[in-house]
Amino acid sequence: MPDQGQDPVVKSFRERISEADREILATFNRRLGLVSELHAYKDEQGYPMVDQAREGAMAGQLADANPGPLSTDGVNELVTEILRLTKRELARKA
Repeated sequence: MPDQGQDPVVKSFRERISEADREILATFNRRLGLVSELHAYKDEQGYPMVDQAREGAMAGQLADANPGPLSTDGVNELVTEILRLTKRELARKA
């Protein structure tokens, strides 16, 4: 059986996937920083940290903007995980 790790096509795809993964990481870190700044402002103003209406609207807005191939269910799951991880990370900083 050939070694797929030596296949130039496999290597090329893996490199491109790794680059996409780094972009996802950078984007999430940028998002986390923005949410942290927003929370600091909300705290100063006495606003509640969680806006359920905003969170509920996010999935719909992203589903509408999604060109695919990610399914609507996938978008909903992604939003749920992004919010869960964001809240957990911000709680660690507190």
